[in-house]
Amino acid sequence: MRTRSPACPAETTIAVIGGRWKPVIVYHLLKGTRRYSELQRVMPGVTHKMLTQQLRELERDGVLTRKVYPEVPPRVQYRLTPLGKTLGPLLREMCAWARVYSATPQRAAAGSPAPSAGGRPMPTTA
Repeated sequence: MRTRSPACPAETTIAVIGGRWKPVIVYHLLKGTRRYSELQRVMPGVTHKMLTQQLRELERDGVLTRKVYPEVPPRVQYRLTPLGKTLGPLLREMCAWARVYSATPQRAAAGSPAPSAGGRPMPTTA
C-alpha cells in the first residue's frame, strides 16, 4: 500500500481493495475461512497467478491471514483479520449500489454490462 497521505481518504481504501479480484476475495472470505482451492472454485475467471498475487497483497496490507498446515499436499487457509472484517459494511453497500445501478433504465438502455457479482446477497458478519 502507498505510504503518502491521500488527497481523498477513499484513495486509501482503493489502494488496499482496488482491482478486479480483491473485493471479490473479501466478499467470499466474509462468509468464513476458505482454502485456496475453494476461492479458485468460486472465482472461475481468476488465474492462479492473479489469485496468488491478490491474496499476498491483501495479506501484506493486513486484510487477511494465511495459514499453512504442514501436510502433504500442503493445505493453505485464508481468513479475514479483524481489520478485514470491517470491510463488510462497505462491500454490502457496494452490493446495494450495484442492485440500484442494475435497475437503472439508463444503464439498461445504454447496454451497459451487468455487474459480475450476479446480484448475490452479501454475507453477514458476526
